Amino acid sequence: MRSVPELLAPAGSLEKLKVAILYGANAVYLGGQKFGLRTAADNFTTAELEEGAHFAHDRGAKVYVVLNSFLHDSDLSELPEFLSLLDELSIDAVIVSDLGVIETIKKYSNIEIHLSTQASCLNTEAALLWKEMGVRRIVLGREISLSDAKEIREASGLEIEMFIHGSMCMAYSGNCVISNYTQGRDSNRGGCAHSCRFEYSLDFNNIENASKDEVKAYFMSSKDLEGIRALPEFIEAGIDSVKVEGRMKSHHYAGTISKVYSDALTQYQKSGDIVSKNILEWEQELRKITHRDYTLGSLQEPAGADSIYTEREHETPDYVVAGIVLEVVEDSHLLVEVRSAFYPGSTLELVPFNDPCIEFKADFLTETDGSSCEKSRPGILLKTPYVKGAEQWNIIRAKVMQ
Repeated sequence: MRSVPELLAPAGSLEKLKVAILYGANAVYLGGQKFGLRTAADNFTTAELEEGAHFAHDRGAKVYVVLNSFLHDSDLSELPEFLSLLDELSIDAVIVSDLGVIETIKKYSNIEIHLSTQASCLNTEAALLWKEMGVRRIVLGREISLSDAKEIREASGLEIEMFIHGSMCMAYSGNCVISNYTQGRDSNRGGCAHSCRFEYSLDFNNIENASKDEVKAYFMSSKDLEGIRALPEFIEAGIDSVKVEGRMKSHHYAGTISKVYSDALTQYQKSGDIVSKNILEWEQELRKITHRDYTLGSLQEPAGADSIYTEREHETPDYVVAGIVLEVVEDSHLLVEVRSAFYPGSTLELVPFNDPCIEFKADFLTETDGSSCEKSRPGILLKTPYVKGAEQWNIIRAKVMQ
């Protein structure tokens, strides 16, 4: 069988970790309560980190913990205790940006070090320097092309990880202070307010030959990265891990992304090719999750003006998670934890871990006490019709009526 990259998925919570792994991710990355750049995510408590690590390792998946914030001395003094916990849980690697953090890890732990994209490693000489510092894997900046990534890998001998899907940052791999200025939130210490997504007014009064006095624009907002069509090039370049952005995104996102890219990697591993028909099916699935318009970014050539997302953020996704399967009673019913409201007779879609999606009607909705339900409510448990092939933790989704 052909060698293909690891599929690395985001785990913004314990439940998303389970969803991503069950839908095909080979590894997940997550944050603890401190030291990461997604303080608004449902970051892991010690108990959740322990459960998540055991869940992943029991299924042959790896766990990487992000320590990619740029720390002050007061933060750094608390890091050794956290590193001790990570060692106890046999965490597979940490993702780091800060030189001081790297030195602290080397002093107090033997855990493997991956260099975060926040460090903006974009060339071979930088990669070789980081290698001397003890780094085993480089998460290359999104500004790098696949051809450049191949050269860096061959020249440095390091593992290379690259983003293949998700939100893009207008700054060099997140080195941005706009939200510090606009909202007093430190972008590089976990407080990014995504100020680049806002609509701004541009004043042309002092610009020679300007045709307008003022224009409103989303001139700093990028389209989302989608690299499914470039997957053979990732493999040809020898990329060791393909990474999906999105720790703050939904269970639907975590499951769909993991399923689609896992399917694509499995097909390539078996046949050495990706069938065009399947690419169209995968792209259709990727359009069912909340997203901006898609772009290949700089994977093949430098991103240009057509990579700018010039519209307001979409407020309504095409599909939502109607529920999560908690129990399957064969030939009887599914016990579902409701996430979005639906009704008896609603058309729903079960998303199996490996097989194609299955559409079914909610011919009955029954509460756990046996009473019928006329409308589901988020947070409650309901019995819905049995669907052959359903498993615990399967996503059930519903199309949003526009």
